[in-house]
Amino acid sequence: MPLDVWYEKGLKFGCTGCGQCCTGSPGYVWLTDKDIKTFTDHLQISREEFLKTYCRQVHGRISLLEDPNNYDCIFLKGERCTAYGARPRQCRTFPFWKDNMRSPTAWQIARRSCEGVDNPEGKHYTRSEIDAYLKDE
Repeated sequence: MPLDVWYEKGLKFGCTGCGQCCTGSPGYVWLTDKDIKTFTDHLQISREEFLKTYCRQVHGRISLLEDPNNYDCIFLKGERCTAYGARPRQCRTFPFWKDNMRSPTAWQIARRSCEGVDNPEGKHYTRSEIDAYLKDE
């Protein structure tokens, strides 16, 4: 990571629970083995049952299912995630994804689809916290 980055002073983010990041267009929520274990513990079901009920295979990878009518994540009910405490790494690290953090313009584009980006009531994330999310992505 360069010594000086555009988010050197940190950024504000506060999830409003609107659910917009969980719906609206087709996509993938890629799962790691650790994510799957967290889900199975949370739901108190076997790995096999979790994969059969909530997942699909795409190009040799595992992704959460989505509603084919509106592309909602399978865990989105209304505007709420029913598995928020077990959400996978991809969800936990949003909006601090490499694509959103490459420039101030990219951050502003993310802001258009997420009311939590630059939310004045949100948490102030330091550069080191953001860098940790980027490393985890």
